[in-house]
Amino acid sequence: MAGKSGFCGALTLLGGLLASTASLAQAPASGPSIPVTMTVDAGKPLGPLKPIWRFFGADEPNYATMKDGRKLLDHLGKLRPEQVYFRAHNLLNTGDGTAAFKWGSTDIYKEDAAGKPIYDWTIADHIIDTYRARGIHPYLQLGFMPEALSSAPKSTPYQHNWRPGFSYKLIEGGWNAPPKDYGRWAELIYQWTRHNIERYGRDEVARWYFEVWNEPNGESYWKGTPEEFQKMHDYAVDAVRRALPEAKVGGPDAAGTGGAFMDAFMAHLARGTNYATGKIGTPTDFLAFHAKGQPSFVDGHVRMGIATHLRGVNNGFAKIAAVPEMAHKAIVIGESDPEGCAACPGPQNAYRNGTMYSSYTVASFARIWDLADTNKVNLDGALTWSFTFEDQPWFAGYRQLATNGIDLPVMNVFRLFAMMGETRIGATSSGEVPLAAIMADGVRAAPDVGVVATKAADGTVAILVWNYHDDDVAGPDAAIHLDLAGLGAGGTRTITEWRVDKTHADAFSAWAAMGSPQSPDEKQYAVLEKASEMAPTVRPTSLAVRSGKAGLDVTVPRQGVMLLTVAR
Repeated sequence: MAGKSGFCGALTLLGGLLASTASLAQAPASGPSIPVTMTVDAGKPLGPLKPIWRFFGADEPNYATMKDGRKLLDHLGKLRPEQVYFRAHNLLNTGDGTAAFKWGSTDIYKEDAAGKPIYDWTIADHIIDTYRARGIHPYLQLGFMPEALSSAPKSTPYQHNWRPGFSYKLIEGGWNAPPKDYGRWAELIYQWTRHNIERYGRDEVARWYFEVWNEPNGESYWKGTPEEFQKMHDYAVDAVRRALPEAKVGGPDAAGTGGAFMDAFMAHLARGTNYATGKIGTPTDFLAFHAKGQPSFVDGHVRMGIATHLRGVNNGFAKIAAVPEMAHKAIVIGESDPEGCAACPGPQNAYRNGTMYSSYTVASFARIWDLADTNKVNLDGALTWSFTFEDQPWFAGYRQLATNGIDLPVMNVFRLFAMMGETRIGATSSGEVPLAAIMADGVRAAPDVGVVATKAADGTVAILVWNYHDDDVAGPDAAIHLDLAGLGAGGTRTITEWRVDKTHADAFSAWAAMGSPQSPDEKQYAVLEKASEMAPTVRPTSLAVRSGKAGLDVTVPRQGVMLLTVAR
């Protein structure tokens, strides 16, 4: 486990920035409210709204079994039981299971003095057991390379020693090398898959996503050639399918759209000679790439880069859609985040604790749904690479969903997503930045005041509204008038509000208000936990419906998110 001393300097530099961000969270609205008109038509179904948000992940697999990791997994599993997936790096690494930044291990494979394989499932089982006890399924990453299988020279240290403030390019070691023996690599994957079937059941393991490695086109995670990766991928996929022919297999979870690496990889999957079987092509159920934003620090505040994020999504969709054999495969954006490094502090990342992260998440997911429709691709998931960092300072500025067991505002956004219905319905906003404009320029002038609406099987209408801007500075509220239609026969409806903003479901603001204690006592912890929770507000006056129509007025502050439900 990395100690606190290794990054205290970086956190000290961030202290003033985090305090400034907390002050912003408590600041009053700047200027008069912006009038916005929205329409929602429950009688205009647009098709299913896929729950693409139900995927999460982290570099450090062993955090899942620690106290705060277990608590957060419990919260994730309750979003939609048996529908949430978790992806983790480092599941095949050699080591005793001690967590560190960007590291983890399971000691799953060793060899005796005669070179005979020794399989030990103990730590890996503990991790997957923890998922399954909370209704979560693995998005099972097959990586990285066990020390006994690594082709790296013996003089190369096996484990890296990365920590916050170090160059990303220093993540080197025997763990990211190709296997020295592809047959033994395949046998490890085959035996692990068989073991998982025996332990969790065939039907359960058939629900998992199996993919090999992480960002093999980047500078850090893979030290082999593209051809060596294709070979390693083929052997692993064949091993999984030999153990479980119906297994869901894919990849390569490329950094960005994958460039020429992804082009060659898809061509190999479709038309290349399989290294393991000698046949043409490699079984593929889904394709995965990564898309990240690019925040910066300008004029004393964070400026988000949502345009970069969305262009990455769009380009990834287009690349896959351009290959006829791959165009209709399921797609998972295997990491979809405001920037690239969850464990990296820095001025440009000071947005993470508060409502900038939560409002960005809603605004970006809304556009990712739209981009999937525009590109006519089969988007299965957009994975949030954000979890928690165990035993670290409070609100330290890592990209995470919780700090020391207390949920951050962004976690509550996923609770709002979970309340959405199955069918998307027609919704418009006069304050929403058009898709082409936000992809080109982000949100730098007028704010993005947008809406997504759904209808559930029981007729409940859910309306998700946000007030987002790239610049992390105070801004005006949005005064919204909602025109509702398609509500059916007259009568009344009950309106329930759920909010995430500077005064609702925001533990960071509560922590700042109590003086930013680094060692909250039991009473302060209880206050923070209460402040992190969303509380529904039922409007005391029912909504009158006439000829299926009704009107409603709400106010949403800058960086605020609101979910309204309309029910009989």
